[in-house]
Amino acid sequence: QVQLVESGGGLVQVGDSLRLACAASGGALRSYAMGWFRQAPGKEREFVAHINWSGGSTLYADSVKGRFTISRENDKNTVYLQMNSLKPEDTAVYSCAATMTLRGWGTHSSDYEHWGQGTQVTVSS
Repeated sequence: QVQLVESGGGLVQVGDSLRLACAASGGALRSYAMGWFRQAPGKEREFVAHINWSGGSTLYADSVKGRFTISRENDKNTVYLQMNSLKPEDTAVYSCAATMTLRGWGTHSSDYEHWGQGTQVTVSS
């Protein structure tokens, strides 16, 4: 069973950039479609971005489109989330998720079976 570990979170200022990484172990990442989700205090978990197995197809939430980029390096068993022009409303715990058998569009939590613990991103104004 694949295990996922996120890294790269931190405290940044408005307009700054961060790159999150999701490292997989216990399985070949190329076998999984991947997603990033986030959850702010007192709010529901929300979809951020999705990438298919090869990296040739991506989806983004409207709130991050044009600012965030999801990518993957299957040879390194790692998926990334490049976040630019960060805003205070991007503050949340960011988690990566994996699925071998995507049945939906990859925009719902229920589309994924495996989850990391998350990494905190705080954007200060």
